[in-house]
Amino acid sequence: MKTIIESKGLRVAFGQKEVLHGVDLAIPEAEITAIIGPSGCGKSTFLRALNLMHDLTPSARITGEVVFDGRNIYDPGVDPVDLRRRIGMVFQKPNPFPTMSVFDNVAFGPRLLGLTRDEVHKRVEESLKKAAIWEETKDRLRAPATDLSGGQQQRLCIARALAVKPEILLLDEPTSALDPIATAKIEDLLGELKKEVTVVIVTHNMQQAARASDNTAYFLNGDLVEHGPTERLFENPKDERTEAYITGRFG
Repeated sequence: MKTIIESKGLRVAFGQKEVLHGVDLAIPEAEITAIIGPSGCGKSTFLRALNLMHDLTPSARITGEVVFDGRNIYDPGVDPVDLRRRIGMVFQKPNPFPTMSVFDNVAFGPRLLGLTRDEVHKRVEESLKKAAIWEETKDRLRAPATDLSGGQQQRLCIARALAVKPEILLLDEPTSALDPIATAKIEDLLGELKKEVTVVIVTHNMQQAARASDNTAYFLNGDLVEHGPTERLFENPKDERTEAYITGRFG
């Protein structure tokens, strides 16, 4: 498998507290990688480290490397805006721009890229279709994005991320606040998305990881305990701590 992004000895600390302790993890291209583990184990911290989100936290201290496109993203010359375009992120709680319409939410990124009006319209429709929400929104593109349901807002946020054509899409527990029907739609969507974009998803739901991912990484107390093909990890874990977690004896 070709690696698209890889952490090497990645450590993340906030003040005096180190949250990640030297994580080495290679993410395969064009596949879905799930990150699982109990609350507070460093899952979201790791995910945010992959697109410089910790730069926004003054107390954060990062050492080690995250290599993407042959370069450590923490090198001083890396443009964080360009990097976040190439490595998009969708958060746990849907966060559409509240004062913008459905259309303008998705058009925001393409407009910043300088696309023409026709190109923007094409990109918006294309992205809404990829996020499996076009049929539900095509007749209400000018309506406020906040008029959509929670599940629709989350798929809109995915469409907004896709509109700038990222190479990697990071999803931080994107279905934790959604009902089972909306969750199923997101999971079905992931299988389609991996044809065009590498997906890394943090989830507290082990069944979701088993259903929706190709590879799984298990984090515990800031350490990467084990990672590998999802089926193998769930059916034949190599580390007894992984087995304890996935069988419900821990966490």
